[in-house]
Amino acid sequence: MRSRPRLLALVTGLAVMLASLVALPTPASAAPLTKVLVFSKTAGFRHSSIPNGIAAIQQLGSANGFTVTSTEDAAQFTTSNLAQYQAVVFMSTTGDVLNASQQSAFESYIAAGGGYVGVHAAADTEYSWPWYGSLVGAWFDSHPAIQTATVKIEDQTNPSTAHLGTTWVRSDEWYNYRTNPRSSARVLASLDESSYSGGNMSGDHPITWCKAYGGGRAWYTGLGHTEASYTDPNFTRMLLGGLQVAAGSVTADCSPRTTTPPPTASGSTLRARANNQYVSAPNATTALIANRSSVGTTERFDLVNLANGNVALRSKGNGQFVAAENAGAAALIANRATAGAWETFQLVRNSDGTVSLRATVNNRYVAADNAGASPLIANRTSIGQWEKFDLVTTN
Repeated sequence: MRSRPRLLALVTGLAVMLASLVALPTPASAAPLTKVLVFSKTAGFRHSSIPNGIAAIQQLGSANGFTVTSTEDAAQFTTSNLAQYQAVVFMSTTGDVLNASQQSAFESYIAAGGGYVGVHAAADTEYSWPWYGSLVGAWFDSHPAIQTATVKIEDQTNPSTAHLGTTWVRSDEWYNYRTNPRSSARVLASLDESSYSGGNMSGDHPITWCKAYGGGRAWYTGLGHTEASYTDPNFTRMLLGGLQVAAGSVTADCSPRTTTPPPTASGSTLRARANNQYVSAPNATTALIANRSSVGTTERFDLVNLANGNVALRSKGNGQFVAAENAGAAALIANRATAGAWETFQLVRNSDGTVSLRATVNNRYVAADNAGASPLIANRTSIGQWEKFDLVTTN
């Protein structure tokens, strides 16, 4: 019976230890999200979906234990007032919405560890404020008509995208950006430019990202133009994750992945507009020529995204990259094992839906010479009919 006190003491000790573990304080960086400010002032175009966005965040707050203050009064941007919020949402703001003192207060807020969430037209805001441009990650450039596109989920560990699959097909107004944010932000989702018309970012088209900036955190999405977005549970769940990431209430890696290229779009073919024939890479010694009426293995290419919006073409036939031989002075051949300077092209999207390839090694456009009857060569200074191709996605 003498073992019973020892057993009791052991159980009591374990209970105390477990209780102490449960009672460990939550790190300050992971404090629960409790207060959010939604700012929706516009000095340019005003989106009809702004009330829907505010309502959606209010509903998220009710369901997840945080309060939401919405305002269009820029005077609320003072150091003392902003300090009470863990995240400030710019809900489709446009134009110059803050004066110099208000900008300074917001910079101080971020420097003190505050969080920024930018939704859609937040990238169409404060073009004369460089600090803000770096915070949001990229400024708006243009957009095509509202249409359905495929969103590629690049990070399925981030709290804002972990609930999504590898692709997400949805309708929205798809922004093009003046710069690519990939080098300074963690890209969470990007657009498959072959899935819609009007993308101009050469196949590397980030649409949602996060970053550490100036002492705080930023999360941005180009989604959210349409009113219907804010009743889409996938989108509102993404917004919730973005709020939590920006507020620091969840752990998220927002460091840029500069060493990891974005996903590869497989199964693309090039059809010359000059003769409506497909470009073929027959082997590693014969030049590319637009002379095939149907698509086989040697007419298929992987369109591989490189840094800074550049692409490389890898032949499905032999797995080799297409090179602008002799620094663009000789015909293109699929004969390189890796993509270097001569294998790097800018994919230019033309207004008529065609694409053109500009070799970065000599800044010349690839031509289907002799109306497609001669080998392709990167030797043209401008885009004409012989320099235009249809980019066709195949299985």
